[in-house]
Amino acid sequence: MKTLHDLDPKDKRVLVRVDFNVPMDKNREITDDTRIKAALPTIEYLAERCAKVIIMSHRGRPKGQRVDDLRLDKVAARLASLTKFPVSDVHDCIGPDVEAAVSSMEPGEILLLENTRFHHGEEMNDAEFTKQIAKLGDAFVSDAFGAVHRAHATTAGLADFLPAYAGLLLEREIEVLSSILKAPKKPVVLIMGGAKIYTKIGILKNFIDKGDAFLIGGGLANTFLYAAGYNVGESLYESAKRDIACEIMLEAEKDMDQFILPTDVVVASQASETAETLTIPVSDLEGDMKIFDIGKETITRFCDIIARAGTVIWNGPVGLYEMAPFSEGTRRIAEAVADCEGTTIIGGGDTIDAINKFGIALERFTHISTGGGAMLELLEGKKLPGIEVLSR
Repeated sequence: MKTLHDLDPKDKRVLVRVDFNVPMDKNREITDDTRIKAALPTIEYLAERCAKVIIMSHRGRPKGQRVDDLRLDKVAARLASLTKFPVSDVHDCIGPDVEAAVSSMEPGEILLLENTRFHHGEEMNDAEFTKQIAKLGDAFVSDAFGAVHRAHATTAGLADFLPAYAGLLLEREIEVLSSILKAPKKPVVLIMGGAKIYTKIGILKNFIDKGDAFLIGGGLANTFLYAAGYNVGESLYESAKRDIACEIMLEAEKDMDQFILPTDVVVASQASETAETLTIPVSDLEGDMKIFDIGKETITRFCDIIARAGTVIWNGPVGLYEMAPFSEGTRRIAEAVADCEGTTIIGGGDTIDAINKFGIALERFTHISTGGGAMLELLEGKKLPGIEVLSR
């Protein structure tokens, strides 16, 4: 795989695919610029070497339509505030106006194209759309780890038309996550939370013979508790996934691994900042109770296991951390992982948002992955389209 170090960018028009799919509030103000900061090393590496840096990104799911709330003008402004190099933006990603803007660029300048998903051709990996973008550049640098599991025009298709290289961020992601697959430090602890089981099935199965402890929380735990025969009341769970949950638990038991579900939980009748909560054993759940967090006994057990870990992989909060009554589990887990002396890998937007919410410095973790879905798929052992095209 060719990397940025194999490219002489001087005076070249370099198309850089980044992941600027950042969250914004109702006033379209950016609430977390972690992904913009993560892309800066590649962008500035090229600008410092006199490249004309043309940045591509998607934001949200506009489905081929122009959606004002998903425009990238605010992203361009934030990027300009973070770098010393001049930044400008255009209102499309293809067409005469874009070509004119690129033609007028000077070496060391940065141009952010408009949301690539405003065109159907992006997600369809349409050859004609890809050609129109490709003619804007002389080289293609892929640095959007959060999107490399998608075979889209600007994540994979451009490699058919331009010399393709991995950016600094993508190179680092592949290096760190691949090392976890090959030779992780023991014991290996996986913390899996969030709501949906289907996003976690692959990594759980792939680590059955690699992991030493699986700590399960969030809505994901509710599905496993249901599959194990517990009454989960009116909690969020996936009844249709009972068989696959049972299969995973049986596999873990067969290989003498520790598949650890909550033994006590925080319940309430509804999710709100003023909810009356109760911490009870999972066996006592009944009626209209809903599980919103792991309980104190479970927190203690999880934290003890994390403290002894050689490698921790964490994806997904273990409770409804956004609301104070249900945030204790995720906060304590975040602190335990930050204190762990082993290798700590964090992934998923909600997980990172929770860490930021609790004021825990990201530098306290070994690696913060910028791609939740891509991280999970890579750790499943899958081949990701946006990486495969760089390895031809």
